[in-house]
Amino acid sequence: MKPRWLQQIERSCVARYPLAMPERIMYVQLKTGFDIDAGPAWISRVRFSKTWRTAYFQDRALARVTGTAFANNDANFYDIETGDRFWVSGPKRDQIDARYRHHAPTIEDDARDAYEAFLGGASLPGRENG
Repeated sequence: MKPRWLQQIERSCVARYPLAMPERIMYVQLKTGFDIDAGPAWISRVRFSKTWRTAYFQDRALARVTGTAFANNDANFYDIETGDRFWVSGPKRDQIDARYRHHAPTIEDDARDAYEAFLGGASLPGRENG
């Protein structure tokens, strides 16, 4: 169960910016509790706040990591509620999204068609112009 304050923030963001929250197909990997690039990974739709500092993924609010040893090294986002660290980035056509180990991510159903089109050469939704 999410804390009440987090539920209020999410409702507020959706209410204020229902169309302004960019959504992208992203590669997301859990870093906490696993060796380098050994955590579970997903190709998923991820919503971002207007400032791109918060990502919403699988009912989690992930805040961008800044000013720590983990920034841009091990993880670039962390779960606001649990502190779990994540790597979030755009998927790669060569399907080698992890840096050191290659294992296939779970492709979520709502992202499958767009991701498969991307692998075939199409642009990702929201990235048509670069």
